[in-house]
Amino acid sequence: MSESGQGRERGNGLRVAIVGAASLKGKEVAELLSERNFPRRDLKLLDDDETMGKLEAVGEEVTFIQSIRAEQFENVDVAFFAAGPEFTHKHWKLAQQAGCAVVDLSFALENEAGATLRAPWVERELGKAPREASPVVVAHPAAIALGLLLARAHKAGAVQRAAGTVFEPASERGQAGVDELHEQTVGLLSFHETPQKVFGQQVAFNLIQRYGENVTPTLESVERRVLDHLRRIGPQLTVPALMLAQGPIFHGYVFSIYLEMEEKVAAGDLAQALAGEHVALARLPESGPSNVKAAGQDEIQVSLRRDAVQERGLWIWAAVDNLRLAASNAVECAQSLAGVRGPVQ
Repeated sequence: MSESGQGRERGNGLRVAIVGAASLKGKEVAELLSERNFPRRDLKLLDDDETMGKLEAVGEEVTFIQSIRAEQFENVDVAFFAAGPEFTHKHWKLAQQAGCAVVDLSFALENEAGATLRAPWVERELGKAPREASPVVVAHPAAIALGLLLARAHKAGAVQRAAGTVFEPASERGQAGVDELHEQTVGLLSFHETPQKVFGQQVAFNLIQRYGENVTPTLESVERRVLDHLRRIGPQLTVPALMLAQGPIFHGYVFSIYLEMEEKVAAGDLAQALAGEHVALARLPESGPSNVKAAGQDEIQVSLRRDAVQERGLWIWAAVDNLRLAASNAVECAQSLAGVRGPVQ
């Protein structure tokens, strides 16, 4: 962080706004700001009119959600956009025009001219200097996890080819996705009809590779986004053949990743290469990763084994809290952006 950024931490702190504060991502960002003692002097929670006036707890503080108006961004240093892409498109320029650093968790600005796609966890691993310019788009959490694991795997040996299946949690569709999975589960257990507005078909007790008709974004488009983000944050990495499937899970990505190395690599050597910051390696079979164990945790949980047929093949089983991962990288982006802005008056 620059000297000006360090000065801010010693001073009164930053003025922060979370747009989409009632969303799952918005709540996760607010929680992390509190947990990590982010240097802030003021926090505004902003959202649509339906949630205006709602009380939200941020650490030990309780504050109201306010409606979005241009004047809400005056004198704000960093604005996190954590609602849906349409909401971000509608409001982000108000923040930019007020001089805010913009951190987008909705992917709305991923192709916006001048926007920077970032994944601090992967940048550090690859030794990349971040482009500290606003707006910043936080890379897709599945791309961040894959990027970090692939970057570490390359330290054990050259990866000839890779392939993987990623299981999507309902929380990637926001609170509506979580609610529909819950309602489907309850409905099926009580032999009632199940709602299918969000997913277009049954997700509870089911694994699917395609949503129902007219459901957007499709799983195929999310799959393309993950691969596109992975290429952009780690252009030197081996990009895997990938399939994204919807899992009957509320929170947490689960990954099944196959690596075929150019030369035989001991499982222990790969394990040693994967272990480190943001990655927790399971030492015993019974402590293997799962989306339940990953909930609320900061690390990507990982276990691995050799392939039964290909002597150069290894399998990685991994799980990570999707909301936590996205919020962690967003907060790091904000800290980086704050370091190049003038000190708080």
